[in-house]
This record gives sequence, structure tokens and C-alpha cells, in this order.
Amino acid sequence: MAATSTSIQRVRISDISPARKISTGVVEVLVALFIFAVFARTVSAGSITTFVMTPGGITTGQMGNWVIPSQLTLYLLAALSLVIGLFQLIRGFGKITNLMVGLVFLFFIFSFLTWQAADKSLNLAGMLSSAVQLAVPITMGSFSGILCERSGVVNIAIEGMMLMSAMVGALMGSLTHSAWLGLFFGVLSAVLLAALHAVLSIKYKIDQIISGTVINMFSAGMTAFLSQKFLQTRQELNNPAMFTRIEIPGLAEIPLIGPILFNTNFFVYLMFALLIILQVALFSTRWGLRVRSVGEHPKAADTLGINVIRTRYMSVLLGGMVAGMAGAFFTLGSVGRFEEGMTAGKGFIGLAAMIFGNYTPIGALGAGILFGFADSLGSKLSLLGSAIPSTLMSTAPYVITMIVLAGFVGKGHVPAADGVPYTKE
Repeated sequence: MAATSTSIQRVRISDISPARKISTGVVEVLVALFIFAVFARTVSAGSITTFVMTPGGITTGQMGNWVIPSQLTLYLLAALSLVIGLFQLIRGFGKITNLMVGLVFLFFIFSFLTWQAADKSLNLAGMLSSAVQLAVPITMGSFSGILCERSGVVNIAIEGMMLMSAMVGALMGSLTHSAWLGLFFGVLSAVLLAALHAVLSIKYKIDQIISGTVINMFSAGMTAFLSQKFLQTRQELNNPAMFTRIEIPGLAEIPLIGPILFNTNFFVYLMFALLIILQVALFSTRWGLRVRSVGEHPKAADTLGINVIRTRYMSVLLGGMVAGMAGAFFTLGSVGRFEEGMTAGKGFIGLAAMIFGNYTPIGALGAGILFGFADSLGSKLSLLGSAIPSTLMSTAPYVITMIVLAGFVGKGHVPAADGVPYTKE
């Protein structure tokens, strides 16, 4: 019986693997042809692309501009993409297939930037720095979703939690003249909404999508009312103290990397700290094993003595805490004031990043930076006078997410009991 099961599994793998091998190879070859035909062929032979390698306004860690021949670079990137695609079609890359797909994707992005900035100057370091900043609320929102959904609770209320935290953080930061107190009260407001979502979905077993939608509507309405009633009429209530840029001595002087990662906003450091904490906690501790077991098979976990209800409550509350940090970023780390609807759907984008990252913190960070890069790229295109609408560029991450969901780069792992209420027998 075991031999039969093994043979069936091998047949299934052999049926699926060649299809992925061919599809990825074809896409990589098409990318190579696109770079050649659309980018390289439309750039004059003498064109030069200049990339500025130090973000604007930073004096430490400065690096000289990167000047490259546009057409020659595009031909080289097209050739490399073609070689990767042909090798994938002939032999395949095996376990590193996804890595090579990502490499070809990077070649395409760099080709696009080289083509757009031909005979112009583009601050590449500034764009990367902006991408990291824009990734903060998206990545933290995805961390919040991972905490909740790994335990089996769907949480689409992240958007509402972020919006409420942004408003409360601005209000309390203005009243107390302290960014830390603003952050504390902003996170507290998000945790209270998370507690409401937990009670509705875990104790009363209300449909978790409906519960999250109600919280989002409540947050949108309440923050709009309070903003119009108080924050807009009394500007002293909407002028919070902010977290400033923190420079790490020594590391900030590293060219390119230093100004982007080690001379930046407090929330960027917080994002990377949460990445390490969550990755270790979920996959290297007993607590993380319990959370994941509750999200995969709560009945079996209960049989082994794990308190399913308490574990889910704790996960949702922790998710609310992280969502509150994400929301506070808008008013205490970025804009410096609250505006109605200022989260602009970043909570929902965080859920997309969670799916794209296969419900892992490291994957979510990569997806968050990708989404942030798309936003940053859209703003830079408008400065370069590109004919491509910036709104079109902002749709690219969603297209990629749909490709991922379709299984192009492998099947994602959704927790088996995600969204399923549990009743202790």
C-alpha cells in the first residue's frame, strides 16, 4: 500500500513538474524578447542612463553616480534572461526555479528603469529608500494578518485597525506632545478593535468576513466624524510629535545600503525587528508550533491539550497590536497629521502581501517591499515625464499576486482551518 502511495505521488509530481518547467521557461524567454524588442530596440546607441546612488538630503554614506550605456545594458539583460529561459526549458533549475524567476523579474525591472531614464538621471537610491518606507505599513499589515490567520482567524479588519490607530496616534501625540505616547494609545485603540473582532468571531462565531467588514466601516465613520469635529477645526489637536530619522553610527556610512537601511525612520527598524521576532517565534518556538497547529487542525491540537480558544484570542490581539503600529506610522512616522482615509487600503494590500509571501514573515517582507517599490516607481515615472500612467504601475503587484495564486511559482499554503470557527466538544 505504501509503495502504491509513493508511486502515485511520483506520478503526480512528474505530471506537474514538467508543466511548471515549461511555463516558467516560456515566460522567461518572452521577457527576454520583450526587453530586446521594446526596450533595447527603441533606445539610441549613444544613450546614457545615470542612476544617482545616494538618497536626497543625506550626507553620510554618499556614493558616486552610476553611469551606464543604455542600449548595451539592455542587450546584456535580454541575453541573460534568454539564457535563463532556454536553460529552464531544456533542463530546468529544479529547487531554485523560483529564484531564477525572481532574477529575471529583477532584470525586467532594471531594464525598464534603464529604458525610462535613457539620457536622463534617476535617483535609484532615493527610489529604493522610498520603497522601504512605503513598505512599512504594508509589511506590518501582513504581519498582523499572518498572526491571525496562522491561528485560523480571518482578519480583514486590519484596514480599520490601522485607520483608528493613525487617528488616535495623531490626537494623543498632539495632546501629550510625545510620539511614544501617541504610539502607545494608537496601538491600544487597534488592540481594542482586535478584541472586538476576536469576541465576535471566536466566542459568538459570527462570520469573520462580516465581523471584519463591520469594524472597517465603524473605523472609517468614527475617524471621519472625529476628524471633522475636532482635528480639522483645532489644528493643535492634529500636530503630533513625530519619530525622526535615526542614524546608526558606522553602519550608516556604508555606501548605498547605509542611507537606506541604517539612517532611516524608527518604524523601518521596528519592521525588521518584528520580522526577526515573528519568524523565530512562529517557526522555532513551542508557542509558534501551537499557533500553527491551531490554524491547521484545531481538534487535534485540542486533543493534545492546547487551548484552542485562548491561542486564537492571543493571536488576534497580537495581530491588532502590530496593525496599530502600522497605522501609527502614517501620522507619527510619515505625514505628521491625520487625514480622512489616509491608510488608503494599505491594510487590504497587506493581506495581498501575506498571500504573496505564502503566510511567512520573510515572504511578507519581500512582497511588502515589492508593493512599496511599485508605489515608488509610479511617482518616479511621473517625474521622468513617462507616458505610462503611475496608476497602471500600481496594479503590477496585484497582477503578480494573481499569478502566484494561480500556482505559477508554486502552490501557496493556506492554513487548513483558516476562517473555520471551533467549538470544543
